[in-house]
Amino acid sequence: MAMIEGLKVQNFGVLKDITIGKLWNLQKAAPLTPLAAVIGKNGVGKSTLFDAFGFLADALKVGVEEACDAKQRGGFDRIVSKGANEPIRFNVHFREAPKERPITYELGIGRDDKGRPYVESERLRQRRKNQKTGWPFSFLDLQNGRGSAWKGMSYGDEQSEKLNVELTDNRHLAIGTYGALKEHPRISVFRSFLEDWYLSYFTPDAARSLPMAGPQKHLTIHGDNLGNVVQYMERDHKDMFQAILDRIAGKIPGINKIDTKRTDDGRLLVRFNDKGFRDPFFAQQMSDGTLKFFAYMLLLEDPEPPPFICIEEPENGLYHKLMESLAQEFRAHATGKKNAPQIFVTTHQPYFVDALSPDETWILEKGPDGFAKIKRASDDPIVRSMVAEGLPLGSLWYSDYLDAR
Repeated sequence: MAMIEGLKVQNFGVLKDITIGKLWNLQKAAPLTPLAAVIGKNGVGKSTLFDAFGFLADALKVGVEEACDAKQRGGFDRIVSKGANEPIRFNVHFREAPKERPITYELGIGRDDKGRPYVESERLRQRRKNQKTGWPFSFLDLQNGRGSAWKGMSYGDEQSEKLNVELTDNRHLAIGTYGALKEHPRISVFRSFLEDWYLSYFTPDAARSLPMAGPQKHLTIHGDNLGNVVQYMERDHKDMFQAILDRIAGKIPGINKIDTKRTDDGRLLVRFNDKGFRDPFFAQQMSDGTLKFFAYMLLLEDPEPPPFICIEEPENGLYHKLMESLAQEFRAHATGKKNAPQIFVTTHQPYFVDALSPDETWILEKGPDGFAKIKRASDDPIVRSMVAEGLPLGSLWYSDYLDAR
């Protein structure tokens, strides 16, 4: 499964200039782990970092101008860092598989003379086969919608061909155009990776909706097809679904069966059977925490999981003693399978952080200039030593040992 090894964001709200993990020009840095969590106080930029991933996904889907306006972002002028005269920039360093050479995607978004956002620069680069050092080769390189793209799997030899390209609309990403063509398999790799990201905007109220009956493979980002996914799992993956129920029963007392019921008008009800009651409860009667925990278990057990899952504050609505179990579930699914998804979480719940290692944990803070700064918990030798002695990381955070010193 492909994995993000590092991310750099510049001029995106409070994220004036932050880097997490490994980049092509930061080879000594450790890459992001399969489970990575960003912690911090309110207002330091956790939601902005979550939205940086969402913005990239939206930019591919609808273009940069629409992405600036989507999800109540308020347009380019509202999301660009205050006082910034440079473009908004993203640098995503990812690896398609453990033995594959990493690919770096660089995107710059500026304003034209009418003040409208557009793609000022876009680049994909990768080292050639057997190339260990030096600058990676740019197999897609555009400035203001014009530049070059290489066909084929290799670059700069007799098996490849360089094309001069020009986009008719520089508000849409070139990877969306050329990544759809067989002639550009390397571009297609990153396009497919970005296209398949799952960013959770789950709301319990959406999960309580009454969709039309019909099995569906994947949970939507809001969870409004929860019943349809249950219907699919009941029908096509009974053993896997039973394993989900067994884990939920071990963590949420009383729940021993979850199934669906079709209404006379063709809609779908999700039923929760409690051991102490003869009649089942429906999703509309269940607590926010129970619905959220169940939705996360369904998401993690997706038979065809997305390569990258991003969840903002999963603790909301959950009983605090479930936090450590949830973190352990996330890690088990991020590390336990060949096609396991990478899971990225933002949180401010110490009980969740107790289950994390210093390598998995990033601390986001506000600097004196009002912009965010970030560090890895494992970069602090004192924190590493205290965790090695058996002190939980969340407790250290609660006691202010993870704050800047």
